[in-house]
Amino acid sequence: MTDGQHISQEDLALNAMQALSPEESAAVRAHLVTCSQCQSDLKELSGDLALLALGVEQHPVPEGARQRFMQKIASDSEHVSQPARAQVIPINQRPARKIAIWIPWIAVAAVAIFAVSLEMKVTRLNERLRDQSHQNAELAATSAHAQQVLDVLTAPSAQNILLTAVKTPAAPTARAVYLASSGGLILQANNLASLAEDKTYELWVIPANGASPIPAGLFRPDASGNASLILPPLPKGVAAKAFGVTIEKAGGANTPTAPIILSGAAPSTGE
Repeated sequence: MTDGQHISQEDLALNAMQALSPEESAAVRAHLVTCSQCQSDLKELSGDLALLALGVEQHPVPEGARQRFMQKIASDSEHVSQPARAQVIPINQRPARKIAIWIPWIAVAAVAIFAVSLEMKVTRLNERLRDQSHQNAELAATSAHAQQVLDVLTAPSAQNILLTAVKTPAAPTARAVYLASSGGLILQANNLASLAEDKTYELWVIPANGASPIPAGLFRPDASGNASLILPPLPKGVAAKAFGVTIEKAGGANTPTAPIILSGAAPSTGE
């Protein structure tokens, strides 16, 4: 290109919309490197296109922006005859395009941008709702467990049982709180002897009706000989005659293995 020649307004608009062929785009880019006038026109057209696209998201187009953009496209032939502007060079001598061919694409692109943005917002909102629902579920489970522990410890009908060593000085001890109506049981043991890795302590509920002992849970003491068993799974409504602790294999047993290490009778007032 020689000095004083410029790209048409229509070609600049199509270039801003990326609607030119690769060869035409290359020709426009080559011309823009040396032509400050066309650079300025392209920046102004790009700004107007951006303002028009934003209008789809229910933001009003700035006054005069749309009219100024349409006037620039329509004034292509007028610029040829004006002495202040030099000769206009059409890219590859293409027939004039109709505005109606590419104007709808502006609206389509703006709607697509809006749809993608809306989908991202909905996705983030759903993620926050799922996180909140998970937190609420964890809080409800923790609250229910705490309430169950409190019910066992404060129920007037709960039995408090002191378990002591059988036929030996009462060094190891254990205290159980049992609520028969709900099957709630809490055990705290102290001064227990340490066990081999393949052994464990097991608590037993001795039913008052003479039925077989019910396994109530496994536990191992810490380095200080202390251990606890809180709310093991037990059937509801089983009246207890007594409680006992035995030493079993690591996996536990279905029936007690003698000898009974700790035992204690349940008060008759328990339910």
